Amino acid sequence: MATDDTTQDEAKQTAPAQRRPEVDPGTPDAQAARRNRHVFVVGFLGGLGLMSAIVLTWAVRETLSVLLLMLAALFLAIGLHPAVAWLQRRGLPRGLAVTIVALAVVLVACGGLGALAPPLVTQTGELIENLPAYLDGLNRNPQVADFNQRFDVIDRLKDAATNENITKALGGALGGVQAVFGVIFNVLTVFILTIYFLAAWTRLKEGFYKLFPASRRDTAREIGDEIFEKIGAYLLGSLGIAFVAGVSTFVFLLIVGVSYAFALAMVVAVCDLIPQIGATLGAVVVVIAGFAHSPTAGIACVVFFILYQQLENWVIAPRVLRRSVDVSDLAVILSALIGAVLLGALGALIAIPVVTGVQLTMRKIAMPHLDRI
Repeated sequence: MATDDTTQDEAKQTAPAQRRPEVDPGTPDAQAARRNRHVFVVGFLGGLGLMSAIVLTWAVRETLSVLLLMLAALFLAIGLHPAVAWLQRRGLPRGLAVTIVALAVVLVACGGLGALAPPLVTQTGELIENLPAYLDGLNRNPQVADFNQRFDVIDRLKDAATNENITKALGGALGGVQAVFGVIFNVLTVFILTIYFLAAWTRLKEGFYKLFPASRRDTAREIGDEIFEKIGAYLLGSLGIAFVAGVSTFVFLLIVGVSYAFALAMVVAVCDLIPQIGATLGAVVVVIAGFAHSPTAGIACVVFFILYQQLENWVIAPRVLRRSVDVSDLAVILSALIGAVLLGALGALIAIPVVTGVQLTMRKIAMPHLDRI
C-alpha cells in the first residue's frame, strides 16, 4: 500500500515536467527566437520614431507662421518685462502694470503710425515715381557713368523701376490689400500674445523651471532669470539705438536738403535693428539718394555716416547696452547671418539674444563642469 502511494506521488511530481518541457536558453532555437523578437522590437520602435519625426516635421511646417508670431511675441514680452517689473517695484499690482505698459505701447504705436504713415506713404510714392530721374542723376557722375557703360546697371534698373513693374512685384492692387490686412492681422496677433505672455510671465517662467530636476532647479532659475534680464536689456537697447539713428539721419537730411528725408530716415532706423551689417545697409541707401541729389550732398552723407557709425559703435551702443552680455564681433556676424537664413529678418533680430543666452549657459554650467573633469 505504501508502495502504491509513493508511486502516485512520484507520478504527480513528474507529470507537470512531462507536460511543459523546459527549453534550454542556450540552444540555437532559443537564441534565434530572442534575435527575432529583438529585431521586431527595434524595427517597430524605429518605425514609430520615423513616423513621429515625419508628423512633427509636417506640423512645424504647417504652423511655422504661427510659431514665428509666438516667437516674436515672446521676445517682445521679454523686452517689455523690465518696464512691468519697474512698475511692480513701485507698488502696482502686476495686472495693472501690464495694462499700463500695454496702453503705453498702443498710444506710442498709434501716435507713431499717425505721424509716420502720411509722409511715409507720400514720400515713398514720390521716391518710386522719381526713381528714374534719380538714376539719371547718378549717371552724370563720371565714375558711375563708366561703371554703367561697362555693366549697364543703371539702364536695367530704370527699365525695372516702373510703376507697372513695382505694382506687379507687390502682387497688384488685390495683392497689396491682402498684404496690408495680413500685416494688420499679424500685428494684432503678436500684440495679443505679448499681453498674454506679460500677464502670465511668472507662471510661465516657473512652469519652465519645473521641467528641470529638483536638484538643479535653483541653478536653472538663477541662470534663466539672468538670461531673460540680458535679453530684455538688449532688445530695449536696440530699439533705443535704432530710434537715435533714425532721428539723427532725419535731422541731417533736412539740413543738407536731401529729398524724402523722412522715408530715408525710416529705412535707416529699421536697418539699424539688424546687427552689424544693418547700419551699413541703411547708410548705403541714403548715400545713393544723396549723390542723386548732388555730389556735395552725397559726400556729406558719406562723411556723416562714417562719423555717426563711429559714435554709435564706441559711445552710444556701449552706454545703452552696458547691461547686456559682451559677445564677440565674430559671434555677432555669424549668428546674424545664420538667423537671417533660418528665420529671415526675425531671425537676424533675435540672433544676438539667443547667442547671449547660450554664452551665459556655457559660462555658468558647461565651463565649470569641464574644469572639474
